[in-house]
Amino acid sequence: MKTADPELMRAINRFTILDTIRRHGPISRIEISERSELSTTTVSAITASLLDDGLILTRHEGDLRDVAVRGRPRVMLELNPDAARVVGAKIASNRMTFVVTNFKGEVRSALTLDLRVDRQPIGVIADLIEDGVRRCVVDAGLSLDEIDSVCIGLPGVIEHRTGRVLTSPVFRDTEVNFAAEMTERLRTATIVESDAHAVTLAHHWFGKARDLNDVVLVSLERTLGLGVLHDGQLFRGAGGLNHNLGDLVLGMGPEGPVRLSSKAGESAILGAHPAASRFAEAIQLGRGMQHAQGLIEAEDNALVSAAANAGEAVGIALANIVTLFAPPRIIVLGSSLMLGKPFLESMSTAYAAAMPPSLKNVAELVFDHSAEEIWAQGAAVVALCELYESPWGTTGPAQGL
Repeated sequence: MKTADPELMRAINRFTILDTIRRHGPISRIEISERSELSTTTVSAITASLLDDGLILTRHEGDLRDVAVRGRPRVMLELNPDAARVVGAKIASNRMTFVVTNFKGEVRSALTLDLRVDRQPIGVIADLIEDGVRRCVVDAGLSLDEIDSVCIGLPGVIEHRTGRVLTSPVFRDTEVNFAAEMTERLRTATIVESDAHAVTLAHHWFGKARDLNDVVLVSLERTLGLGVLHDGQLFRGAGGLNHNLGDLVLGMGPEGPVRLSSKAGESAILGAHPAASRFAEAIQLGRGMQHAQGLIEAEDNALVSAAANAGEAVGIALANIVTLFAPPRIIVLGSSLMLGKPFLESMSTAYAAAMPPSLKNVAELVFDHSAEEIWAQGAAVVALCELYESPWGTTGPAQGL
């Protein structure tokens, strides 16, 4: 009988303990053993190594000077916030958001730049991202030499293993090895990640999935993204590919497959309205959804109908996701939520109708209207995952905390 690789087992145990401290610290060694189901001997050995590496700190509960207190003060363990510093970036067609965080994921500085970057040459986009990273690092009172890793979150289809961007609405080129491009420019290890995956991890660390190890996130932006977290790990497809939810087939039509993007994508929704000059300009500037929100409130029939159709398609897609994964919670976020009542009511009705009776009460739907910063913070979490020395690494089928 083949025995387990001892180095892999040690890496798994080290990761488990570090993540337990992150989630529950300050925490004692006994509590770590109870929560992780690892022996006290294993916990003591690994926490000693983590202390030597400067990744965790000790904190004493109780007053060492109070001789009236019986017994020794409890030694609690917590992450060392200064163990690492990373940059996370969220790049959209009309906006770039950057954050610098410490090892605990706490934001040290944030920067948002409103400018249209889509369809620019790769070199121009890289210049803008480099400038944004450097400015945010300076705002944090640091230099780039003090940054351990950078992660850039992009919409589209990303191969996490290699950092190649297969397709993205931000780029006019395909098959771009953007991780290599930015690593060379910044001279800092740079990861490129799906923005939907990044924000899924952000919600697991800080947001609406902190209490869960299994969750699905649906991103309704210019592209439709999906993040699936199982047993605390982010699921990835072959080669580390992310999921493009917009490619989901809802049925067959006269011209072939009817995909979710053709019903609920931003282009499908905004294209339902006549291209009046003001609306066309708003779309070009990346503010089409905000403008559509006002028109829907004014009862523009074309957009009300488009929003309802999009909501119905998303509701069916959500029901299919629950049928496949049965997650306890689905987090829905993105600019499509601006469409308001016609979209949300149609989505809820279709979701309820499409759900199998046996799964009707399995998943909780949660809507998130967070600011752009959480997307960039999620990218920073991806970078931190690498520094946490996950045993699955950057090349495995799953990654996450």
